[in-house]
Parts: sequence; C-alpha cells; structure tokens
Amino acid sequence: MRHRKTGKILDRKKAPREALLRGLATSVILYEKVRTTEAKAKAVRPIVERLITVSKGGTVTDRRRLSSRTYGENAVRKLIEEVGPRYKNRQGGYTRITKLGQRQGDGAVMVQLELV
Repeated sequence: MRHRKTGKILDRKKAPREALLRGLATSVILYEKVRTTEAKAKAVRPIVERLITVSKGGTVTDRRRLSSRTYGENAVRKLIEEVGPRYKNRQGGYTRITKLGQRQGDGAVMVQLELV
C-alpha cells in the first residue's frame, strides 16, 4: 500500500527517476533557470530548495552532502560560493515556476523553473 508516500513517479522506475531529478536539479543550479514540463518542475523544486538550504552552511559536511546529491563539482562550487551566500537571509522560497504554454508535439504544459 502506498499510504502517505509523497513524490511523483513520472512514469519511470526508481533509478532513472532519481537520475532525471538529480540532473535537472544540477541544471537549475548551474544555469539558474531551466525549461521543462510542469510535473518535472514540481517534482524537482523541493530537491533544489533543500540543496540551497544545505549550501547556506558552507561546511565540509555540507559540501559532501551536496556532492552526493548533484552531478559534477561545478554545481557544488557554485552552490557553496555563490548561491548559498546570496540567499543567506532568505527563509526558503528560492525558486519560481512560470508557465510558458503547451508543447507543440504532445500538448504537455511547459514551465520555466528559475532561481528567484
């Protein structure tokens, strides 16, 4: 039974879904905005929020936690050196989802997920 289980499955098995969300979160951090479907944006938003909250600490432990949840050392460096200090006084709500319309091929709702 799936009582009280949170998160979207996104029509994927566990490992591909985690890889997709990890890659999407890394892209949001590196490029500060990404264009994706609404379902994926809503699924990755809490992950990005948690990564930014962890990066505000800036300790070695925080760096290791970020490294285990993102791809590449560039994302960790950017989180610790740029993004964390930028949101030091902000108590959450680091991302914004803006609707862009429907995708031509299948009509999926496209959105832009960006850092505020």
